Amino acid sequence: MSGIRSEAPLSEAPLIEAPLIDAEEDLAAAPQVVVARRRLRAHPALLLAGIVLASLNMRAALAGVSPLLGEIGGHFGLAATASSLVTVIPLVFMGLGSIVAPKLARRWGTETVLCGALVLLCGGIVLRVAPPVVALFAGCAVVGTAIALLNVLMPGLIKRDFPEKAAGMTGLYTTAMVLGATVSAATAVPLEEAFGSWQGSLVSWALLAGVAALVWVPQAVMSRRGTHHGEAAARPAHGVEDGPRLSRSALAWQVTLFMGSQSLIAYVTIAWMPTIFTDHGMGKGEAGLVFAFSTLVQMAGSFVVPLLAGRMRRQRVLGVMVSALMACGVVGLMVAPVAGAWLWAVLLGLGQGGALGLALTMMVLRSGDAHTAARVSGMAQTGGYLLAAVGPLALGAVHQVTDGWSVPLVLMLVVCAGLALLGMGAGRDRRIGVSQA
Repeated sequence: MSGIRSEAPLSEAPLIEAPLIDAEEDLAAAPQVVVARRRLRAHPALLLAGIVLASLNMRAALAGVSPLLGEIGGHFGLAATASSLVTVIPLVFMGLGSIVAPKLARRWGTETVLCGALVLLCGGIVLRVAPPVVALFAGCAVVGTAIALLNVLMPGLIKRDFPEKAAGMTGLYTTAMVLGATVSAATAVPLEEAFGSWQGSLVSWALLAGVAALVWVPQAVMSRRGTHHGEAAARPAHGVEDGPRLSRSALAWQVTLFMGSQSLIAYVTIAWMPTIFTDHGMGKGEAGLVFAFSTLVQMAGSFVVPLLAGRMRRQRVLGVMVSALMACGVVGLMVAPVAGAWLWAVLLGLGQGGALGLALTMMVLRSGDAHTAARVSGMAQTGGYLLAAVGPLALGAVHQVTDGWSVPLVLMLVVCAGLALLGMGAGRDRRIGVSQA
């Protein structure tokens, strides 16, 4: 058991809780920052409510689309490939939006940008249900951009304001994120029946985004009163802007491709799992419930796997394990999609939740310092979501050409095999930019 570090529990794991800004420099150079933080921390319930509400919105607007994809495509007369754009476009803009998020935070402050992202998300959700099909795709782009801002800035906010409780707060926001996706997927069809249209089901989630935005308004105001433009959640200590060249690091690319491959599998599942079930004779409502259950099970994987990863020097076994779980679920969808649907949902959910948690953890564990960890996170999320965008579109096209799901699912198995290999590489006991003895 030489690979286990008994002396370093997760709450004390290196880098995970390292603040991105040097405390002494912060006090000396920017006392107004401390004032702003104290103002925010004087209202802990408001801050926690804001984090939870923002996290609930980080997947809900996407997960609620999947059970209704057939109705959306039928309403606009879209083929399978075109219908998959409803899932693909948000992913593309989640990748592109990740590039600008840190710049916006430095200019306007993290709290202000988070509040603006929730307002943008609310507008994108409403735009998706406007009559012309172009509004559907434009709304998807706006939704993806808003979620990108939330994705990138929320971890930095937690690292900045809760450096001693980063692991627990990360667990809180990831659990809320999965919960939002679960509820959205489970209620998509019932809400469609209640409102009488898929438009009513989708637009209802604008209410949650609007409430979350209102909760963040006072925090954005307090932040901007306490500093010139608020404070970015991620900037290097001591003003250091450079670091290891990530583009020349094989380990950084392995982490990025691991993030992208697991995201590809996850978003293919979001886009097509309910359709696979209904194409094999399952009712639409039950298909939505199975998908929601699979999303719910992800909470177990996303909670347990990072705990294990933080206590291990090498995470190679975990990378293979989560890949194998997803591969078994995919094989199940091929051989008995309806009869074993709930079992396949469990396997896919555990594997996907574990793979996501492992990807996020390895961004930190493979970095030599907090600044590098932030840069690796930006690289992995940008490249990862752009790679993931290929999945739903490509498998939708293959399904349309082959008129079946066997070939697309075989391709999914290939991705699972590649994910296992990437996990073997990214899970090594190495640090980006740190020479190995």
